[in-house]
Amino acid sequence: MSDLSAPWESTAAGVLRLPSGRLVRGRGLRDPLPSGPPPTYALYLLGKQPPEVPWESRWLRWPDFRLPGDRAQARTLLTEVWGRAGEERVEVACHGGRGRTGTALACLAVLDGVAPEEAVAFVRENYDRRAVETPWQARYVRGFGG
Repeated sequence: MSDLSAPWESTAAGVLRLPSGRLVRGRGLRDPLPSGPPPTYALYLLGKQPPEVPWESRWLRWPDFRLPGDRAQARTLLTEVWGRAGEERVEVACHGGRGRTGTALACLAVLDGVAPEEAVAFVRENYDRRAVETPWQARYVRGFGG
């Protein structure tokens, strides 16, 4: 397998293993880029446009402590992330790596078959115990399954 198509190491910092075996890295953009290979695709969840990166990326306008401004676009982009995570090194990131990133990872867990009412707990157990920071973010995940 070439470096470009090698998956994340399942033990690498921020990597979440979904029940299907797909690996997605969550991280905070305020922190340095983790060691190891870079992502091949990333979704950045920020209130303003992210800086340029040398890999393919998309931006979803999502202000801190809030919900995505365009929920249809959010579903489309998260579905794309989930699909690409089966074959590529995909990362999802916001500024701190907990609230918006945790919410997005929980939505990915729903797409992967985790019950919507269990997805936040799944991400807190397997990614970051403080993921999904607000009640409305948790409510968004519960509604993502419908």
